[in-house]
Amino acid sequence: MKSFGFIFAIFIAIGIAYLFPQGIELLPLKTITDIGIGLIFFFYGLKLYPTEFKAGLVNYKVHIIIHLTTFIVFPLLCLLCAPLFEDGLRSDLWIALFFLGTLPSTVSSSVVMVALAKGNLPTAIFNASLSGLIGIFATPLWIGFILEKTADFDFLIVLQKLCLQIIAPLAAGLFLQRYFGDLARRYGRQLSLFDKTTIILIIYSSFSSSFSSALLRSIEISELLKMTGIVIILFFTIFFSLAYFSKILGFNREDKIAAQFCGTKKSLVHGSVMVRVIFGSSASSGLLLLPIMLYHSAQLILIAWFAEKYRKRATAK
Repeated sequence: MKSFGFIFAIFIAIGIAYLFPQGIELLPLKTITDIGIGLIFFFYGLKLYPTEFKAGLVNYKVHIIIHLTTFIVFPLLCLLCAPLFEDGLRSDLWIALFFLGTLPSTVSSSVVMVALAKGNLPTAIFNASLSGLIGIFATPLWIGFILEKTADFDFLIVLQKLCLQIIAPLAAGLFLQRYFGDLARRYGRQLSLFDKTTIILIIYSSFSSSFSSALLRSIEISELLKMTGIVIILFFTIFFSLAYFSKILGFNREDKIAAQFCGTKKSLVHGSVMVRVIFGSSASSGLLLLPIMLYHSAQLILIAWFAEKYRKRATAK
């Protein structure tokens, strides 16, 4: 329910951005969100669980299939969707969809849902944490590879911003984890609230830019419905494919749940942050967040339903 409250707050922020597209002049939103991004990854480094991270390390088959799905299969499936858009690889809507496909898995909701479904929790913690670390490099690489061929995109500038806003704070958090890690985990709820507040501000700022340029208003309802259909089909394709390959590889029930739940998730937090780092305050930033928000809403509802279904089966046995 807290996750759905977060989604509700996001749509309120979009509504305010629609009503006040010029932004709230009293607040230096760019400075606030830039600092917030750095703090998100600093706290992310502080909160990593080294013992549980190590406990999940040995289950390498599950790790391989999850990360291959997250960072290879998902982007390739999005690449195959390019002919569905009028301008193909140059379509802003397709680029937004492809950006979704390159993102890492979520951390908190993956772990919570795997726990609810009675899956392999150490494996989920390991993969969710590692996915966020891999995504810091994989997402910009994928985007750079595509956009350098279709648009004016300077990967070196993005790499500099990436190091300054994400990698340096993350490294500082990992270094200080032994001293302040327990304290950060103790106040995890408060830090999670800070993360969500920063994301809402980024979303508000991004949609303000898009509404100011009238970019989002140019999207037809049919295009929005098509995007919704595509992200739902992508979810079920990945979810049931992971179930099929988990069976072929001989995974037990707990590992299968971890693979399905971690392999299908995409992180709205990383997506919002990466939009700001890679694309800055461009007019298309709101559009780029559209598939992520659609997918995030769908994955929460669908994974929660599947988690409850798995939990009832485990309880019955």
